[in-house]
Amino acid sequence: MSGTGQSGLGESPSLQNATSKDRLSWGRLIAFALPAAPISALGLPLVVHLPHFYDRHTTLTAAAVGLIFMIARFWDVFTDPVLGLLSDKFETRWGRRRHWIVASVPIMLVSVFMVFMPPEGAGGLYLTFWMFFLYVGWTLLTVSHMSWGAELTPDYHERSRVQGVREMLLIFGMVFVLVLPVLSSYLVPEETRPEPVTLMGWFVIIFLPITVWIAVSSVGEVKTPQPDHFTWGEAVALIKRNRPLQILLSADLFSGIGNGIVSSLFLYLALDVLMLGNFSNVLLLVYFISGLSFVGPAIWLSNRVGKHKAAIFSSLFSGLTVPLIFLLPEGNYVLSALCWTVLGVNMGAGPFLFRSIMADVVDHDAVDSGHQRTGLFYALLTSTNKIGYAIAIGISMASLDWLGLKTGEENTEAALFGLQLIYILPSFTISLIVAWLLSHFPLGEVQQQANREILAKRALDAAAEAIAVRTIEPGNVNSVVSERTPRTDP
Repeated sequence: MSGTGQSGLGESPSLQNATSKDRLSWGRLIAFALPAAPISALGLPLVVHLPHFYDRHTTLTAAAVGLIFMIARFWDVFTDPVLGLLSDKFETRWGRRRHWIVASVPIMLVSVFMVFMPPEGAGGLYLTFWMFFLYVGWTLLTVSHMSWGAELTPDYHERSRVQGVREMLLIFGMVFVLVLPVLSSYLVPEETRPEPVTLMGWFVIIFLPITVWIAVSSVGEVKTPQPDHFTWGEAVALIKRNRPLQILLSADLFSGIGNGIVSSLFLYLALDVLMLGNFSNVLLLVYFISGLSFVGPAIWLSNRVGKHKAAIFSSLFSGLTVPLIFLLPEGNYVLSALCWTVLGVNMGAGPFLFRSIMADVVDHDAVDSGHQRTGLFYALLTSTNKIGYAIAIGISMASLDWLGLKTGEENTEAALFGLQLIYILPSFTISLIVAWLLSHFPLGEVQQQANREILAKRALDAAAEAIAVRTIEPGNVNSVVSERTPRTDP
């Protein structure tokens, strides 16, 4: 399909006339999704490896590390809507998204180097400063990239394909970055072997600029209406009156809490409860390969039953399978690998379905308000997820001190069992809450297609008005321009 238009940084081709039969070519789709690999290679250690690394290799306590990561996440929550609004507002000859992605690269390279390869004696102030700096670049990159993807196609199911392929690249990045420490353990002598987080940091530093260059030079942008200026009070009112947005953000917030708890406590569970040693990284690898394998079936399910119903199934599956961890004996590699294979089946479905659903919520708002605010909406989506992760990391790391658990040391049975409870029970409960929230989501394929028809008619009306302004007297413009179609909220 020619839907993505011509390549090149100076192009901003339009997909306004795309239909449900149009499909983005695999080449352009993969080129767009490539930056997701280094994005995830950064995101994984931020919630799994770096808190554990700073806990073990600095003088900071687990609670102090958790507090810093939580504060940094909340800082990111503040910057998300600000940068989302900027992403919507400022358009260049490259379009509205790509220049922000390019601008994020140098910020990311410097901050990743400082956070992943800290000097001797790095303490709380050092970590706090560079985490804040890193999250500015992270927000510029992720919000702009997700907004760009949401605008590539207006089709309900094609949006799932776009976000599904992006999710596959995200998981691929996680898989690749987990392979590096495993390969290093076999190829590099122990006395000269770098820390796993060092290898992960270099992967991001090397591949982020390469993949961003491929994406921005190969895939054009969609021309979207310029949003009008509005105040923060209006932005808050937007959330209050938009029921689909409220439900999606609430589900994303709870998902962030559940995923944040299991992510931040995974290494503690694997090393100290299950006694898996170096097999812990292999276990993560199994988990993500399983997730990568089942993104395709998740897209298929979404196309059959609808996005929010597929997300409900995804959440219920997560809740019902996580208690399997209770059944695992210590040191059993085979059963642990089988368990995390089952858990991984569903790991990619929720995130890409939420991002695809948000594109439909943007359409709903555009019909309701007359504004195209993709960047703001995706900034809100990343904000709720980060709030969830911030709460989760703060609670999780503080709970380790409360339990008296010391990684790599002898721990009491009560502390180890308490860790299992904190890992499993919140995730189980939250999965049921998310499924319940999504069961009340009002937008499906029929409503989204109706919204797209209204937006398409408005675009034609605007084009007719522009032609009329150039060809007839100003006083006669209204006679040739039809009224805009009203909408009814679901």
